[in-house]
Formats: sequence, C-alpha cells, structure tokens
Amino acid sequence: MNLAIRSGDHPSDLLFVNFNQDCTSLAVGSKSWYRLYSLNTVDKLESIYESESEDVCIVERLFSSSLVAIVSISSPRKLKVCHFKKGTEICNYSYSNSILAVKLNRQRLIVCLEESLYIHNIRDMKVLHTIRDTPPNPTGLCALSINNDNCFLAYPGSNQIGEVQIFDTINLRAVTMIPAHDNPLAAIAFNAQGNRVATASEKGTVIRVFSVPDGQKLFEFRRGVKRCATIYSLAFSVDSMFLAASSSTETVHVFKLETPKDNKTEEAQGWMGYFGQALKTSANYLPTQVTELFHQGRAFATARLPSSGLINVCALSVIQKIPRLLVASQDGYLYIFNLDPTDSNECVLVRQHRLDGLTGDSHVTEVTPYDKPLTHQQSTTSYASTVKKPEATVGAGSNMAPPDSEPYQEMDQGATGGEDLKGLGQLRLDDDNEFPPMTHKND
Repeated sequence: MNLAIRSGDHPSDLLFVNFNQDCTSLAVGSKSWYRLYSLNTVDKLESIYESESEDVCIVERLFSSSLVAIVSISSPRKLKVCHFKKGTEICNYSYSNSILAVKLNRQRLIVCLEESLYIHNIRDMKVLHTIRDTPPNPTGLCALSINNDNCFLAYPGSNQIGEVQIFDTINLRAVTMIPAHDNPLAAIAFNAQGNRVATASEKGTVIRVFSVPDGQKLFEFRRGVKRCATIYSLAFSVDSMFLAASSSTETVHVFKLETPKDNKTEEAQGWMGYFGQALKTSANYLPTQVTELFHQGRAFATARLPSSGLINVCALSVIQKIPRLLVASQDGYLYIFNLDPTDSNECVLVRQHRLDGLTGDSHVTEVTPYDKPLTHQQSTTSYASTVKKPEATVGAGSNMAPPDSEPYQEMDQGATGGEDLKGLGQLRLDDDNEFPPMTHKND
C-alpha cells in the first residue's frame, strides 16, 4: 500500500503519489509543492497539510503521525526525518549511494540502496543492521510488514529470477528464500498481518501469494494470458481477503483469497462430475505450464482506468463503511471504485479527484463507469516512493554531525550523520495523532 509513483515529464507535472501504511491518507507532490490528503470520505480530498517544497523525490509518512522521512533529488544520498506539523528536522543521515526507497513501521525504518539495505530503530534512528551486497536492485523494490509481531522485510534475492528474501527485522536474521517466479520480481507486498506476501514478476502474467515465514505457496492467480504487462503495485485488503494488482494496462484486477470448498461428493455425481474429474486426472500428464492453468485463479473483479501505459499505485480500503478500490495515476487523478465483496462484477467508479490542485476549491468529479474505448499512452518513468518536505529545518541542514557526535556516532560505512535527535523524543508516543502507540491494531 505504500508504493509510490513518479510521473516524470507527464503533463500533469506530478512527481510522486503514495498511500500511507493503513490507507488513511494520500501524499501528493510536484516539483514545486506537496500535499497530504485525508481519505476518510469519497466526496472530497480534505487537505491535512500543504507546503511549498523543493525537489523531493521520496517522502514516507508513518501512519497518521507527523513523522516523515524525506529524500530530495538534489541530495539523493541524504535522508531527513522530519516533523511536518512543526516544520522541523529531527535528524538526517547520509549514505554511500542514492536512496531508492524508504519504508516505515512503528518499530523500524528501512533505507534501500541499489545493493544494500539499512535497518534503523525508528525510536532513536540508530542503524541496527546492514544487509550488504544484495543483488542489483535499481528500482529499490522492497516491502516492510506493518505488523509489530511479524515485522518482516522482503526484497529480491536475485536479479535473474524471482526469488524473494524474507528478513526478520526484529531478530535481525534471514528467515527464508522464496522461489516465487522464473523471471525477476516487479512487485512485492505484505498483508496487514505480516503473515502473507504477494509477488509478481516482470512478465506480469501470474501473481502468487505465499505464507510467511515458511514460504508455502497459498494462492496463484493469472492476470492475463495474451499479453504481458508491467505490474506497478500489489495491495491487500485489511482483512487479507482480497488482493488488488495494477499494471501498465487499463485494467486493475482484484483477486479473492479463498480456498475452494471440497466438492468431491458433487463431482462424483452426474456426467459433469465425471467429466471434471477426468479433466483433472488428464492434466497430470500435460506439461507443467499447461497443468498450472487448471489451478490458477481468475480475477474476482476488475476496474477500468481511462488510459494505459501510465504509472499508478493501488490500494484497498474501507471508506465510510464501504469497501473501496483506490488508484492514484500518473494522469493526475485519484480514482475511487466501489468493490462489492459478494458480487464478482466490474467495480463501479464513483468518484475521481484531481490531484494537481488546478480545480480551485473543488477536487471532485462525479463520473460513471467507462463504456468506451480507452486511449493508450506510453511512459518509461520508473516508480519509487513519495511526498513532502518541511517548511523549515532545525540544525545545520546538509552539514553532517561529526562521527563521534552524541547521541549518534557513525553507524556504518556508508551511513553517517544524525543531527538534533531531541525532536524524536518530543513526539508524544501515547498520542495517536502524533505517533500511534505500539499496541495500535489495524482492524
């Protein structure tokens, strides 16, 4: 849910869009500003915070708190941790290479470089562990579970095939390697409970779900057969019953994660039961690729975007007590669809909100489902992470503290710095609006 997009040179002028960990807010940024919006209603995008900003390329917000992690294009190796409500910088770190992604939960902050990952304790920002010499990961692909008990990190274990490395960020040890796909990974996502991980490869035709930490395959879904696609994002529903997948096509797929019922008794009765059983038996003698087709699930529901080829990020949430599918697109719109959990039809588009701030006081356009051919646009921009920058900072800005400074020292070769950490202690940890408590549940 916390994947982000960069829009690059698209006319919308948006640089990045991202949902926070529990999909209660949306961060939007351009070359000259950023905004945080509330997602408590479908009728409007209520502004939480907005500010003029510089060239911010990554911003990750910690749930509904004021804590944000920021990286700019002009200083791609520098991470700032800020309190956006106060407009203050809490601390900063510099790394040996460009920061490609930042992930947060209530216990850990992960910084992803192309060939290494840094694991910070979010309470004092100390580097607890460094995973070095990872396979080249130029897009910064990784996922961090938001669950306190199953606090796992997932990242590519190979750049040749689709292996997923699962790492325990609490006990700081590798847990398992999941051989998920034959092709390199394109997308990874944990469910809210941290006990399932969804994966897709660069081929983009098959999506798989595995249990964590044992790595057992639970579900396998086919997005398409005729055409490959780039999977831009995967997102579980809070109850882990549904999984959404958005791609470079105009169709967003929603899969239902349910185990088929035991129908052996029904199958044994009648001609159709006999035929079905014979088909399954004969499948055992077919090539593996053909056999897999008999066991792959199809989409429970779909939603259609107005264009294809644009970077996008999807999320599943419950807004105003109704399940919703949300898609933020490079075309500058947030699309909100209704998802009927009992009816496997096309999702109904109920609202679209413009994200670039050009609509004056109104950000809402009421629309009906698309029923005409869709345009195709191409984009080569890669996706990464998200949005924002404080209005003012405290401390020496880009000047790093000396290696022996307190309360930080040089943490690791390639990760240095740490200024004015007193601000981190000023966050009220017992206040949900500041920094949600560790016992907070995402029910």
